[in-house]
Amino acid sequence: MGALKNLAMLLAALALAAPLAASVEPAVQPGGDIPRDLRPPPPQAQRPYERIVLPPSAYQYSRREAMIPMRDGARLYTVLIFPKGIAKAPILLDRTPYSARKATERAAGPLPENILAPMYAELIRAGYILAVQDVRGKYDSEGEYVLNRPLRGPLNDTAVDHSTDAFDTIDWLVKHLAESNGRVGTIGTSYNGFTALMSLVDPHPALKASVPINPMVDVWKGDDWFHNGAFRQQMASFVYGQTAAKHSDENWFPSGRDDYNAFLRHGSAGAYGRSMGMDRLPFWRRLLQHPDYDDYWQAQALDKVLARRPLTVPTLLVGSLWDQEDIYGAPAVFAAVKASPNAHLVLGPWYHGQMNYPALSLGPLDFRTDTARWFRTQVMLPFLDKHLKGGAGANIGRVMVFDTGPNAWRSLSDWPLACMRACPANLTPLHLAPGRRLTWQPAGASGFDSYVSDPTRPVTYRAHANLSPWAQGSTWRTWLVDDQRFAAARPDVLTFASEPLPQPLKLAGTPLIHLVASTSGTDSDWVVKLIDVYPEGHRLAGYQLPIAMEVMRGRYRGDPARPAAVPADQPMTYEFALPQVSYTIAPGHRLMVQVQSSWFPLYDRNPQTFVPSIFFARPNDYRAATQRVFHSSWIGLPIVR
Repeated sequence: MGALKNLAMLLAALALAAPLAASVEPAVQPGGDIPRDLRPPPPQAQRPYERIVLPPSAYQYSRREAMIPMRDGARLYTVLIFPKGIAKAPILLDRTPYSARKATERAAGPLPENILAPMYAELIRAGYILAVQDVRGKYDSEGEYVLNRPLRGPLNDTAVDHSTDAFDTIDWLVKHLAESNGRVGTIGTSYNGFTALMSLVDPHPALKASVPINPMVDVWKGDDWFHNGAFRQQMASFVYGQTAAKHSDENWFPSGRDDYNAFLRHGSAGAYGRSMGMDRLPFWRRLLQHPDYDDYWQAQALDKVLARRPLTVPTLLVGSLWDQEDIYGAPAVFAAVKASPNAHLVLGPWYHGQMNYPALSLGPLDFRTDTARWFRTQVMLPFLDKHLKGGAGANIGRVMVFDTGPNAWRSLSDWPLACMRACPANLTPLHLAPGRRLTWQPAGASGFDSYVSDPTRPVTYRAHANLSPWAQGSTWRTWLVDDQRFAAARPDVLTFASEPLPQPLKLAGTPLIHLVASTSGTDSDWVVKLIDVYPEGHRLAGYQLPIAMEVMRGRYRGDPARPAAVPADQPMTYEFALPQVSYTIAPGHRLMVQVQSSWFPLYDRNPQTFVPSIFFARPNDYRAATQRVFHSSWIGLPIVR
């Protein structure tokens, strides 16, 4: 178990924030992230919303608009939705870069459901005032937009940030809305979850609760832009859509229907962006300037920011176990602030944002109940009522986690469940053994399995056409539960499988990878997947369902801030965590582990020769390499007995 203790020390060291270097250039510069002279392609014509004319008495809500002034003089466009006849009601504030107008004008009609997503319609019916605001510089708000606007400090020498904008907005709301009871909560999903977290930094006295959902937290370690140093180039279209123009109505223009062929044809991610004119976008240039986990990224990691100050606002962090965009953030913040009694966590069986809508299933998984509605009515609403309406204590656990398999919610006092006593010392190693087997006992052999990783034929992350995530017909939301048999059939993917399980195996926590591997190159990516294989006779017979998957870029094996070449043909140890799991594997199922060296086009290709920046790798840098995975490798499973 010495390696496990070393792994614990490694993870603890990586969690510490490095001090800011004085030489880090500011992220907030004059002009913001939207170029004034860029002329994107014109948007396609869209049908306007159909307006239904009804008498005011037919409406169960009223809608107002306001331009709320900030301390620097910029005014932020805000839509206010009031339940009919409401008085002395709490306010929920959602700050968004995706258009407050669009979020509250889905179609005209007398019901909250006509203009709002299901979760917000339910909150209106529950007696909450909803305020949806365009962040500065987007859509109808004034000011300059910065995609990941840092807090005031070395990276932002202006007087404003998302924390001050939330403070000023809350101050205006409680002073100008006669219908308010003076209590405000912040809420939002994804980027809006990020702004909700920002409201917790120097919070306004009227802020009494926050519900950050799938928030972007550390965009280098495991959220939107990178995962352990591997660049998520499929997010290029998001960067373009957010920063090419103020209203983000411009069409992304991929050079082909299949992103696999498009990215492969252009070569590096930097070359692809240049061919699309993205070198005109300030945020894209900052991405290219910071491939490593330097002070620029560490200073913005919100789990580190919030860990350095007391959490004074009751906060319900909501994460998704199969979040295809921001799977890292919510559990990371909970781990950073859980010493505070104000910290609460929910982990549900959802894709990114699914808890806002009906959620009876996820891909092939059938939960036989609406897990999202249960969360909203049995967890979120009691939490908000307690802190914003002064109601009775919410009858929920500090941590609510969905156990996939039995398909039941668990009320817990802490998380991860498998680490309540001593973590990771109590993780159970599952060994990669000769014969492509997984065994509970060490292999007792020094052998290895090998494959050739060829960057000209990278392993795809989808079985079918790799559409841009937001293209028409894309199934981006559910790719994390795709059947992995397409990958297992490839010669450049190693597959290890266990014997059928004799009894249920409950996993609750963080699987940890201890991979001993070598490459004939001088750099390499390592992708590891933990999979549940369904048995014959089941309706999903043979389905290889991913439980958790992750990538690590080899150059960062020692220090994520300082890349180093990998010694060729020498066994090296790579230790990294998979995303959080809450999953019970049924008897008769088998565990599977897959290992590969590319995950394309989701992540940019590693050229497998060490270059200063993979963003600018040249065509002759990409070389095939022989990869060896040694039988001293194992995966530590968070088994709960």
